[in-house]
Parts: sequence; C-alpha cells; structure tokens
Amino acid sequence: MTAPSPHAALPLFPLGTTLFPQGRLSLRVFELRYLAMIGECHRDGQPFGVVSLTQGSEVRVPGAEAEQFAHIGTLARVSQLDRPQPGLLVIECEGGARFRIHSRNQHKNGLWVAQAEVLAEEAALAIPPDLQHTAQALERLVLALQARRDAQAAGGAPVPRLPVGEPYRFDDGTWVANRWCELLPVQAELRQRLLELDSPLLRLELVSDLLARTGIAQG
Repeated sequence: MTAPSPHAALPLFPLGTTLFPQGRLSLRVFELRYLAMIGECHRDGQPFGVVSLTQGSEVRVPGAEAEQFAHIGTLARVSQLDRPQPGLLVIECEGGARFRIHSRNQHKNGLWVAQAEVLAEEAALAIPPDLQHTAQALERLVLALQARRDAQAAGGAPVPRLPVGEPYRFDDGTWVANRWCELLPVQAELRQRLLELDSPLLRLELVSDLLARTGIAQG
C-alpha cells in the first residue's frame, strides 16, 4: 500500500456518476473547458479527477445553479481516445486511486482545479467465507453479460462494452465490492458514501446487505 501524496492543480471533471478504483468510464467530451484538458492529460499521461456532482449539471447552462461536488473522488487515466469529428472526443478511462480535495478554484473557462491529497491505494482483501456469495453473484452476472454479448456478436449486432473490465479479480474483496458499487441500482448519495469508506471490508459488508435487500444474491 502506497502512502498518501499531494497532487497540486488536479483538473476535475464533475459528473453525475461515481467512478471507483479499477472502474471503467466512457465519456463523450465536447465542452471547450474539457477538450483541452483531456487532450493534455492524454498526451502527458497524467490523470484528471472525477468527482460526483451534488448540485448543478455536467454541461454548463447559462443561468443554471452553480456546480457543487463531493470532496472525495477518483483519479482517471485516459486509456483510449478517439476524435470522430472536430470538437468531439470519445474516451475510455480507468479508475485509479481515490483523492480528497483540500481546496479548489475555477478558471475563467469554467474548468475546476483542485489541490488534492491522493489517498493510499486500497489493498487486496481476502473474502471472508460469509461474504463469498458476493463474488459468486458477480461472477455469474459477468458470465451472463459475456454470453449475451457473444450472442449479439454472432447475430451481427453491435457489440456493447461490458461494464466490468478485465482482469477479473473475483477472489479480491476490494475489487468485488467496487464493481458492485458501480453496478447496483442505488441512489447517487449512497454510491458516493460507499466510495468514501476507508474500509474495503465494510464496503463489501454493505454491498452484501444491498444484494440481499434487492434479491440479487443471498448469503
């Protein structure tokens, strides 16, 4: 586990979603404030910060309420970038470590930049016997999604990207918990609270409760 470190002038991308470590995120970028930022991050191999909106919208609208966002987010690195037309970037990102915002300011073009502390990476977690059902249910779901994708491909239909990326780590409770946090149909506020937990075991235990409550998996 690496030690926390500072990150000066971290560019932020406030979104209506929550990115977790090792997660996948697809974005269509067209606002001027983000086009240059994403291009520079991709060119320099540097991350940007994804934070969940608590007020306002992803796209700036004249007269709309000001953007407010959570103080803990996740670093994102661009893994794929396409320019299908001028003024549009289509990118794939991978989630890295979490970070905590200490201060922030907004540039004239609307881009938010933060002084942030990068939090220690979460260690792998051996899954306790009473929580093994969380990993088994996730593996069943991924296999079902793969089978559906393969059937669509065989029929000539467009192949969707799976929401869970490889390598799969069904024996790692931290990875399993984070994937379920992305997939479960829960309110944005709860998803953010799960991200903010410093204990992967507690996150997995809460995921287990949510799975039982929704009937997706039973202990």
